[in-house]
Amino acid sequence: MKIFIISSASFYNKIPPIKEYLENKGFELLMPNTYDTPNLEKEVWEKGFKAHAELEKELFRMSEEKIKSVDAVLCINFEKHNIANYIGGATFIEIYEAFKNNKKIYLYHDIPKGILYDEIAGFEPIIINENLDLIG
Repeated sequence: MKIFIISSASFYNKIPPIKEYLENKGFELLMPNTYDTPNLEKEVWEKGFKAHAELEKELFRMSEEKIKSVDAVLCINFEKHNIANYIGGATFIEIYEAFKNNKKIYLYHDIPKGILYDEIAGFEPIIINENLDLIG
């Protein structure tokens, strides 16, 4: 099974043990677009709004292609800004893209309470509550 891991860049430091566990189980993984360059967005912001908008456009296109090539997405969601199970805008769009392409959607933690709760629930994600053995 091929899985695209998606998350806020704030959670990249939590991905290595998840990545190692899944790879040891034989899964093929695609990492978040800026996983290897976590400061890229901040650096591009310094060049201005237009440069950042162009980067975002490119990242969305990269995600779209990755999602088409996988069987599932795994959304890594922890607390951020005092929001439990945070899912940001870009990650929400990736979840939607997975839904649109009939891919399995796994959430590491439950759906965050808030404005997008109903929409995310409508995508019928599989909540694994940190149990990676539920992926398959």
